[in-house]
Amino acid sequence: MERRDILRASGRAAAGTLLLAQPAQADPGKKPKDEVRAVATVAELLAYGAAKLADGTLTQVAGYRSPGDGGGMLARWDANSTAPANGGTVLGAAGKGRWLQIHDGCLDFRKFGIFDAKTPADAALDAMVNDPSVTRIEAHTDLNFTKRHTFSRSGLVLDFGGHLMTTDGIEKAGADDPFAAVLLFRGKVTETKVTHKLTQVMPDLSDVFEVGDSGRFKVGQWWAAEVDQGAGRWEKELQKLVEVTQIVSPTQIRVNYKNGWELKAGRSVTWTLVDPVARVHVRNLRFRGVVPGDQYTGSHPLAYEYAVHCDVESIHAEGAFWPVIMRRWATHFRTDRCTLKNPASVTWGGAGYLTQQIYCLYGHVADCHVSNSRHLNDFTASAYCYVENCHGDGDDQGPFVTHGQYEHDLTYTGNSGLMTFANSGAAWGSAAKRITVRKHVCSWFVARVKITDLTLEDVQVIGKPSLNGSGMIWVNADGVQMRGCSASHTLIVSQQSKLSGRPNLIEGCAFTLPAKSEIVQAGVTSPVHISRSVLNGLDGNTFNGAQTVFTHVVFNAAQNAAPLTLAGSATLTGCTLNGLGLRAAGKADQRLRLDGGTDISGEGAGALLSRAEPAGLVSWELYGMRSRTTGAHVLLEAGRNRYTATGSQFSGGKLTIKQFELVQHTGNVEEAVTRELPPDGPKVLTSGNLVI
Repeated sequence: MERRDILRASGRAAAGTLLLAQPAQADPGKKPKDEVRAVATVAELLAYGAAKLADGTLTQVAGYRSPGDGGGMLARWDANSTAPANGGTVLGAAGKGRWLQIHDGCLDFRKFGIFDAKTPADAALDAMVNDPSVTRIEAHTDLNFTKRHTFSRSGLVLDFGGHLMTTDGIEKAGADDPFAAVLLFRGKVTETKVTHKLTQVMPDLSDVFEVGDSGRFKVGQWWAAEVDQGAGRWEKELQKLVEVTQIVSPTQIRVNYKNGWELKAGRSVTWTLVDPVARVHVRNLRFRGVVPGDQYTGSHPLAYEYAVHCDVESIHAEGAFWPVIMRRWATHFRTDRCTLKNPASVTWGGAGYLTQQIYCLYGHVADCHVSNSRHLNDFTASAYCYVENCHGDGDDQGPFVTHGQYEHDLTYTGNSGLMTFANSGAAWGSAAKRITVRKHVCSWFVARVKITDLTLEDVQVIGKPSLNGSGMIWVNADGVQMRGCSASHTLIVSQQSKLSGRPNLIEGCAFTLPAKSEIVQAGVTSPVHISRSVLNGLDGNTFNGAQTVFTHVVFNAAQNAAPLTLAGSATLTGCTLNGLGLRAAGKADQRLRLDGGTDISGEGAGALLSRAEPAGLVSWELYGMRSRTTGAHVLLEAGRNRYTATGSQFSGGKLTIKQFELVQHTGNVEEAVTRELPPDGPKVLTSGNLVI
């Protein structure tokens, strides 16, 4: 046979259509090493007498254990090799001479004799990943691993073909080590460090960094940048893996990241040179962890550290302990179509997640799902990431969270599941900035700490009986803007930071509120604007912020409701209050203005407009409003009051003003109103009204 005919026949044998069980006859005119032999199994290959083989002899193996079992290969005899045999790419025994598997960069576990989960696949995995000529690893059967593997290579795809990975009998992990995964890909951290103290303020969104001596940096290098610690134990505004893109000046470099937080002069930034893992992708894996498992015996499939451009697709896990996909110091990545159900723990800190990202940049998490887990997605000190079409059921532990370690510029679209931001505590800073949530459905939304410039659009919070306190939206009044949102039980606006320059705005929203709940807390010093919204179930609720502006808001009271209490200044323009009165209760001076056609009706708690015990001066300003009641429109019997009403309408009931510093009641329409007003005088004007 011609050599090309032999190779063609050998290829068909590997495909299972033609098997050469006997060695081919050598052409007398060719040297032995030019012959291509053919054998049925690896055992037959190893049975050749080494003394009879010429260096470079090629042999086609039809199968690993039997012809056509998928473990076939083309092998070359290297007479001088002493490489350690690994059962796949290197075959042989003691002494010189090895069979070396010839491949095109794609290997699978069958070529190492692994055909099921009965035989641990650890040695085969190590052999393939640590071979730089291998660029793609496939699994065609279920696999079991008993080791926790750490690799530092790049340029690799692991495609498990939808088969199951188990970890029965896996070695114990160290204490509190979420990186003790079956697969950990970790870049190399060098000893090269540069620390520089900033001589001037580094503003928010700057990508030019002061480094002292830019000659120590080169374009294309990757560095881990980290600012010195703040007040909290882990509080740092900057912790990112970045690439140098330009040498700007002898003292400055540009990197591929716009810093998210202002750094004051005098802060120190440490740069550590890193050789990251790059382009290592894991796909199509089913994983079953050890249940019950703990931090030592539990297992999870995958972790990355100091990694760039590493994507994950279609990992479906159950019973995992630590996060299914764990990332730290990672930049540019995708996590697509992954799931987790019923992890080993949802109470141990850090356990029971689908994915966690620490110090990460430019991540995209899409089309993922969890059931009865702790978190679907956790961002810690991460930025410029996007989460879309991800969903959690059995979500009382909170599928969507940020840690509060200065996350910024995160976007969530079209997801469902409980959501909390920056709630892990002051040790991390309790801070986040510029988070946007769109078209989200959940049972609880809390962003109560130092969340700056939070944007919520079409967020629907619907409570459920199984979760106490659900149905709540709680936000920080530091540039918060809510549009088209709703909550079935509670709205709370508090304030723990004051960094934003944009207004606090609630627009086009609807909330149902529990009786006597505080809606805007006393610590809110920034104005809160509520526009074109509906507040339902009001009964003795309070707005204790310094200033609240209501525009075209509908207030619907519960039956026999106590008045709405205002401890700060408030303006109501074009609003409607159904069955609800307003009571001023500020300790300091306050201004209450009702104008633009505001309509107030009902009995309230004996009066529609009244005040609590005497404290500060209350300025009542009624312009172009309408009041209807059989009780009291205005009841001012205590404290210091400055009352002005012009162009307004009063129907039924009575007007009672006994304690005042100024009264101006003129140009109004009074229909069947009983007056208890002071006589006109230097500080009183009550004439010029149309009295019917």
